[in-house]
Amino acid sequence: MNHWPFIIAAYGLTLAGAGWLAAWSFIAMRRAERDAGAVTRP
Repeated sequence: MNHWPFIIAAYGLTLAGAGWLAAWSFIAMRRAERDAGAVTRP
């Protein structure tokens, strides 16, 4: 049985998950920076 399709699929899922996590973190960071900038100090 050829094992390369499973290895390629595992790498693909890992890279896709890492990309999704990086994008989600970047969006959350931008949202937090925007919310922090909207805060005014008395």
